[in-house]
Amino acid sequence: RSTNKMNKLFLCSSTELEIRKTTREQRGMNNYNGKVLTRGSNQIRSRFVKKNGQCNVVFTNMEERRQRYLADIFTTCVDIRWRYLFSIFCISFLLSWLLFGIIFYSVSLAHGDFENLPTQKGDGLMPCILHVQGFVGALLFSMETQTTIGYGWRCVTEECPVAVITVVVQSIIGCIIDSFMIGTIMAKMARPKKRNQTLMFSKNAVIALRDSKLCLMWRVGNLRKSHIVEAHVRAQLIRSYVTEEGEFIPLEQMDLNVGYDEGTDRLFLVSPLVVIHEIDKDSPLYTLSKADLEADDFEIVVILEGMVEATAMTTQFRSSYLAREIFWGHRFEPVIFEDRDRYKVDYARFHKTYEVPSTPHLSAKESKQHLIPRTLSAFCYENEVALSCGEEDEDIFDSSQIVGLERGEERRTSVDFHNIMLLSRCCPQRYLNGQDPKISTSEKVQNSITTLRVY
Repeated sequence: RSTNKMNKLFLCSSTELEIRKTTREQRGMNNYNGKVLTRGSNQIRSRFVKKNGQCNVVFTNMEERRQRYLADIFTTCVDIRWRYLFSIFCISFLLSWLLFGIIFYSVSLAHGDFENLPTQKGDGLMPCILHVQGFVGALLFSMETQTTIGYGWRCVTEECPVAVITVVVQSIIGCIIDSFMIGTIMAKMARPKKRNQTLMFSKNAVIALRDSKLCLMWRVGNLRKSHIVEAHVRAQLIRSYVTEEGEFIPLEQMDLNVGYDEGTDRLFLVSPLVVIHEIDKDSPLYTLSKADLEADDFEIVVILEGMVEATAMTTQFRSSYLAREIFWGHRFEPVIFEDRDRYKVDYARFHKTYEVPSTPHLSAKESKQHLIPRTLSAFCYENEVALSCGEEDEDIFDSSQIVGLERGEERRTSVDFHNIMLLSRCCPQRYLNGQDPKISTSEKVQNSITTLRVY
């Protein structure tokens, strides 16, 4: 019996897997929600996280949504838009004034203040509220009480204890509304949400060799001079996945190591930095080749977290890269150049990349098996860009800084020597080929750059 039962279960499981397989073949393996599509499809899959950091997720069929949101009313008021927040507070004030105005009017009406109006000297019946002769007067008295305007014309008397108690209750409720309004507005204004507008990720990510290791790289920058304290970066790979049991997971999240163990995930973000994920055997991209990248369908979500220096509040900036936004065999152009006694950041080059033809098209796993030799010629382009930008800066002459010319000449000589060493390392077979050793340092660099450009 147990054998027959196991066979029946196996047949049911096999039938279920075949039905699911047929359904996936008709709809597509990634067509789980009608938008995520199969690999190689001409249509573009929907982003899980947009470029501006917003999550492309819509919640539906939530039970007791309003009750849950009202239970956390403070967070709800902080999260909603400004126009809705101001509308809520305006309605709250108007309703409170109107409510207590009706109460004061009812108390005066029940006391008979509107039937026997007192004289100016106080003869006759003493009213509950002086100088209130109708609903408009009661409403004005309610506004004066809650806002503590204190015109001094209308006031409550000792004739009606109910009116006195109502004044006390309205004063307390008015203080609560004011405190809640001020706290909510301050919390909403102090949120570091807009700080994300001055943080920037590169439009594309790249995959290239870094120290003979295949790496996934993207650039992050801070447009403000104020720092992001304790800045650290995280990355996750999001893709569809089918388990061994046939369960389809449309959005599986896998962490990408960006230096947690070594501490390189913590950034000193005073200038643009390149975040590096080394594609090793522990990486989900270990078997990814250039051909797989062009046909694959995944998304890499990058997250930058830190504290705003001015308010010490935590901020988070997000972005994402689809597979078609990752360039294989590219590197980022340099953006930092030395300008006399300081460093200059050129954000016009922030998103620019250049191709490195020497990058292997194989995956990191296949490259390790084939033992591809290390090449240094790819570094020549960056040195050439740095030198060319340095020459443009040196052409600008400032007559008010004559004292600094000698220091600039010494710095230029040291920079030229440093660049010659870099050029000799990256292209030793073409460096200073056939040149006279008596040629000056700057001429050697220029001849080397010319040789590199021809190369």
